[in-house]
Amino acid sequence: LLLGSMAPPAMDWEEVSGYDENMNTIRTYQVCNVFESSQNNWIRTKFIRRRGAQRIHVQLKFSVRDCSSIPNVPGSCKETFNLFYYEAETDTATRTSPAWMENPWVKVDTIAADESFSQVDLGGRIMQINSEVRSFGPVSKSGFYLAFQDYGSCMSLIAVRVFYRKCPRVVMNGAVFSETLSGAESSSLVAARGVCVPNGEEVDVPIKLYCNGDGEWMVPIGRCMCKAGHEAAVNGTLCRACPSGSFKAAQGDNSCLPCPLNSRTSSEGATTCVCRPGFYRMDAEGPGTRCTTIPTAPQSVISIVNETSLRLEWSPPVDGGGREDVVYNLICKSCGSGRSGCTRCGDNVQFVPRQLGLTDSRVHISELLAHTQYTFEIQAVNGVSDQSPYSPHYTAVNITTNQAAPSAVSIIHQVSRTPTSITLSWSQPDQPNGVILDYELQYYEKNLAEWNSSVSRSQTNTALIRGLKPGTIYVFQVRARTVAGFGRFSGKMYFQTMTEVEYNSSLQDKLPLIVGSSASGLVFIIAITVIIIVCRRRSSERPESEYTDKLQHYTSGHTSPGMKIYIDPFTYEDPNEAVREFAKEIDISCVKIEQVIGAGEFGEVCSGNLRQPGKREILVALKTLKAGYTERQRRDFLSEASIMGQFDHPNIIHLEGVVTKSSPVMIITEFMENGSLDSFLRVSGRLYTTGGHAAGIAAGMKYLCEMNYVHRDLAARNILVNSNLVCKVSDFGLSRFLEDDTSDPTYTSALGGKIPIRWTAPEAIQYRKFTSSSDCWSYGIVMWEVMSYGERPYWDMSNQDVINAIEQDYRLPPPMDCPSALHQLMLDCWQKDRNNRPKFSQIVNTLDKMIRNPGTLKATTPLSSSVHLPLLDRSTPDFSSFTSVDEWLDAIKMGQYKENFANEGFSSFNTVSQMTADGVTLAGHQKKILNSIQAMRAQLNQITSVEVYGLCQTELTVEHCDKADMAQSELDL
Repeated sequence: LLLGSMAPPAMDWEEVSGYDENMNTIRTYQVCNVFESSQNNWIRTKFIRRRGAQRIHVQLKFSVRDCSSIPNVPGSCKETFNLFYYEAETDTATRTSPAWMENPWVKVDTIAADESFSQVDLGGRIMQINSEVRSFGPVSKSGFYLAFQDYGSCMSLIAVRVFYRKCPRVVMNGAVFSETLSGAESSSLVAARGVCVPNGEEVDVPIKLYCNGDGEWMVPIGRCMCKAGHEAAVNGTLCRACPSGSFKAAQGDNSCLPCPLNSRTSSEGATTCVCRPGFYRMDAEGPGTRCTTIPTAPQSVISIVNETSLRLEWSPPVDGGGREDVVYNLICKSCGSGRSGCTRCGDNVQFVPRQLGLTDSRVHISELLAHTQYTFEIQAVNGVSDQSPYSPHYTAVNITTNQAAPSAVSIIHQVSRTPTSITLSWSQPDQPNGVILDYELQYYEKNLAEWNSSVSRSQTNTALIRGLKPGTIYVFQVRARTVAGFGRFSGKMYFQTMTEVEYNSSLQDKLPLIVGSSASGLVFIIAITVIIIVCRRRSSERPESEYTDKLQHYTSGHTSPGMKIYIDPFTYEDPNEAVREFAKEIDISCVKIEQVIGAGEFGEVCSGNLRQPGKREILVALKTLKAGYTERQRRDFLSEASIMGQFDHPNIIHLEGVVTKSSPVMIITEFMENGSLDSFLRVSGRLYTTGGHAAGIAAGMKYLCEMNYVHRDLAARNILVNSNLVCKVSDFGLSRFLEDDTSDPTYTSALGGKIPIRWTAPEAIQYRKFTSSSDCWSYGIVMWEVMSYGERPYWDMSNQDVINAIEQDYRLPPPMDCPSALHQLMLDCWQKDRNNRPKFSQIVNTLDKMIRNPGTLKATTPLSSSVHLPLLDRSTPDFSSFTSVDEWLDAIKMGQYKENFANEGFSSFNTVSQMTADGVTLAGHQKKILNSIQAMRAQLNQITSVEVYGLCQTELTVEHCDKADMAQSELDL
């Protein structure tokens, strides 16, 4: 602002001519009443519009006379002046308004000169011009005035410059940022949201810049990259479409690439190049891969026939289609006597090393038929052959097999035996390869060497071998002969002659078999056949033993592989070694934290994404270790990962890995979308299947038990549910290794350790003894939680009351509509003697049978028949304490149904006690309300006499119990 814009009243200020520091003539406002006391001289500017600025800067140019250079100056002389401002919506200031005082004017600062002048020459005063900048804010009205107050100085006000700061429009990190005014405070940072340049896309987070108080851009966050089909140009200020004949497959800073060989584009901005006709890419090949075609046919085929076997060799195709993955397939066709009758070869033909996918250009083929014409097509295929609509190129070769010896006899049957003879029969070879002339039977005593064998010939496939020793085991082999010679011997078969005693004693028993029906004979032969088949599986190297008819059944032993056993990470001298052994280290760059979803003992629990090289991005849960941790806290935190890393089961939470080499330290697990089971049941009010949740949990616990692992904190809150409603056991903070060096392995917790009373077995509470049997007790409580839709076990009872009740053999009653079979399984888990509780393997089998037979899950136990009503009554409120139905609904946490009850006319407890589940949409909520209504009926004396008699032992009034006694008497009569 020039001084000429100053507005009156100027009071003792006057406009004069003077000189600046360059001795140029200027006009100034000055005041110099230093010889008069109590000076209060004001001057203000005209109305200045704010123009959206929040902080105003004022640059002052002025000179001040040094008081000491003025002769006889009084002590009231000053060398400073004050700067004020006043905000207004319109230009309404007058000579008297606003009043010339600090309030309503707002003081900015007292201005002092760095340089004052004292010399005077004939040409006038020589001034020292000072320049000071002050700022004020925030300002919010349409405009403002500036005022200057002199209170006893000799000074000149030369120039006033009023300005505000702003960050200019800029293109940065691929985004356009509009002109942005600075903030209200000098330290303020004003966020500006960037807009990606055309054909640009944001990466990861929204792109921002911050404008500081000096009008400078700083703190860039995020960036924009050119999208697929476009590349950055003009120093990143625009994204240009890829020219025709080039492409860019994905978002990024990289430039467009020329189309690979044998591909092209049809327009600008292409994200991939299309293969030219007749050329293809594999599905797994990226857009930057050149297009290839199918190979030509193999060449120079050589065939060598040896009786009924064949060797084929060939040279690679002239053109592999531009690929290195050429392999070969063989198609075998049996053509008989003419080409027109060709059919595919059967499975009996053998190819070595294989028929399809040959990498070498040779193959050996056997088990062909003799004197038969074959055609073999040798196909050349590569990675894109499946993409082509045309059949692979091939070279065909025709061969005819020669005469060949027959194949081996597959099986020998024992038809009959005596002390000195055995009658045998056998099947014809699968491939006789001509007319069978006869069979040769070779046999010898088991205890003698094979070279002592005897030979017998037979024209048919049966033979009677005489002259054998009684009660002796013989080894038999047989082979067939054609004009081409003998085939291979069959496998060795063992048969034993009868002893004289056996023969004489069984003669009468054998007579019916001789004269019996043909059907009986057939059954006998089949039975013998089965025995012989089993016998054939013995190798000739089996150890010697006593052979009888019964010993002709041989079984091979099987040794089960050892079960993997859990290793306690705390047994490692260096716990970090356990982490390295059982948990995979993940680079922090692969992890992206999205949001905080909870808090754990050691830090926050977040959800996020995990993208590892070569794998798809997955949703994960991240447990973080808060800053400032001790080494002990770090060890305890990572021990859970050392435990989880040893488990691999669909019903156990899966560990993805850990981050230990960066901050924060993290444990990364699969993400379970539906959270903890207890919350899921309470919110959803539904079960996936009756017993389905319990079966999944039991399967997970069976796995842990087999690994000698005790959980110690099994509860619905520690069961997680994924998007497919699969339950998985989690939270291994309280678990410890189950020693296996005693007949009754246990874990003894530290004295005073925390124990979840409502879920813990009595022996674990009393003696701190934890076993898989105590986990079984906890599993029964989890089943009860599931069937009651997340109800708190033992309701509002104190921990001590729970301990006392269990000691007195009280057990939780069946939840409403709970199948009797499931509640009985719960009671089995709650056996006082832990040795009587079922094993998890038994629980899994039991639940599996129930689920496969839904009829067993239909029978339910009515509340009135339960022998455990005293515990049930502790959960029911005293309805006499409620003044309204709404108050009752609030007490059982079902207040959302107040309007439903009112609309249906349920305004009193008498009407409520008669209602059904209509109007309550969630099954879990239905059970909770109906449970409470059933208790209400008891307290209103509207239930059956048997129910009242059972309830009068607990919390009912004397009047109720009197009526119950009368009802019981009637029942006795």
